[in-house]
Amino acid sequence: MPCEKEVPLIWLIAGEPSGDLIGARLIVALRERSGGNVRIAGIGGEAMLEEGLESLFPISDIAVMGLIEIIPRIPLIKRRMRETISRIESDRPDIVVSIDVPGFCYDIWKGLRGSDIPLVHYVAPSVWAWRPDRAKKFAAELDYLMTLLPFEPPYFEKEGLDTTFVGHPVLEGNAGNGAGAAFRAAHDIGPDQTVISVLLGSRRGEIRKLLSVFRSVSTRIVERYPEAVFVFPTVSYLEDTVVRKTAGWPGRSIVVVTVGDKYDAFAASNAAMAASGTVSLELAMARVPHVIAYRMNALTVTLVKMLHGVNQKFANLLNILLDREVVPEFIQEKCTPDRVAGGVIDLLEEGETLDRQRASIEQALDALRPPKGTPSGAAADVVMSVLRGNGRKEEPAS
Repeated sequence: MPCEKEVPLIWLIAGEPSGDLIGARLIVALRERSGGNVRIAGIGGEAMLEEGLESLFPISDIAVMGLIEIIPRIPLIKRRMRETISRIESDRPDIVVSIDVPGFCYDIWKGLRGSDIPLVHYVAPSVWAWRPDRAKKFAAELDYLMTLLPFEPPYFEKEGLDTTFVGHPVLEGNAGNGAGAAFRAAHDIGPDQTVISVLLGSRRGEIRKLLSVFRSVSTRIVERYPEAVFVFPTVSYLEDTVVRKTAGWPGRSIVVVTVGDKYDAFAASNAAMAASGTVSLELAMARVPHVIAYRMNALTVTLVKMLHGVNQKFANLLNILLDREVVPEFIQEKCTPDRVAGGVIDLLEEGETLDRQRASIEQALDALRPPKGTPSGAAADVVMSVLRGNGRKEEPAS
C-alpha cells in the first residue's frame, strides 16, 4: 500500500450548493480513476462532506450573489480567502481544483501565483453573456479549464488556456428518478390535487427578493386551483428561514430539505416556478413544466450594465442552448405576480407553451452530454491527466 506522501492530494474548492454537488461527484470519479489512491481536502458543503471531505469552513460563508448584497460580507469573505491560501500553501497539494465561484477563486489563484501547484477550474464563467475580458484574466492564472457548455471552449482557447467541454453534471443526477406517487401518499396529497414546486434559490438574498412575488403568484393559483399544494425544496442551512417565511402561505405548504425529497417532489409536481439557475435543468430532467423568475437589487443591475454590459438575450440555459424561449422568463421588471402567475397557469392548463417546452427539452439536454461517458468521469480524466503532467504553465517572461 502506498505511503501517504505518495498518494496525490487534491484540494477542491466549492462555494455554493450546485458546486458542492459537482465536487461530490468529482470525488467519487477521482477515486474510481485512481483505484482509491487519492486524498481529498478543501472547501465544500453537505454533499462533499458525505464523501469524506472535512471542509475548511462552511460554504455559506462565501455563497453570496450581487454587488450590493456582498458588501456587508466582504470582511468575512476576505478572511476566508486568506485562510484558504494559507492552508493550501501549508498542505502543498498536488493540484487545486476550484469549482465555480470565480469571484472568490480568482483571488485564490492570484495568491498562489508563483507556486508549482497546478490550478484547474471547473465551470467556466459566462463570458459569452457578460464581461468577455474575464477569459483573458482566467487564462493568465489557470493551467486548465473544464466547461459545462459545448460552446464555451473557444472563448478561452483563443486566450491560450487549455479547455475541455466535459458535459453538464445535471445529467448525472437523479432529478428524473423521483417517486411522485410515493411523495403524494406520504404527504396525504390526492392524485387529482395540483402540486407546484417553488424554488426560491440557494441564497438568502434570492429568497428575500422572490418571496413576496411567489406568495402573490400562489394566491392567484389557489383562486384557480383551491386544493393546490406548494412544495418548497431547500437546503439545510436555509430550512429555518424557508419554514418561517412560508408560514401562512396560500393553500398548503410543505418544506423539504433532502435531495431525494426534492426529486420526489418534482415527480409529484404539475408545474414549478423557480429562481433562475441550475435548478431549471433539474426540472427539465424531471420533465416538470416550469417558469423562471429573478430579481436583483436595482443598483446591482444598473452597476452591472454600466460596468460590464450584458450580451445575452436569455437568462435560462435551456433557452440559451436553443436560442429561443422554451422556458418562460420573468426577470427584473417582468417579475410581477400577474405575469408569473399567468405563465404558471398557462402550463397547468396544458396549452401551447407546455407543448413547446416538452418538445424542446430533449434537444437541449442532448447538447449538454459529453462526447463519451459521464460529466464527472470526463472531469476526473482531465484532473488525472493534469496530475500526471504535474506542472504549471511557465510564468511569462518579464
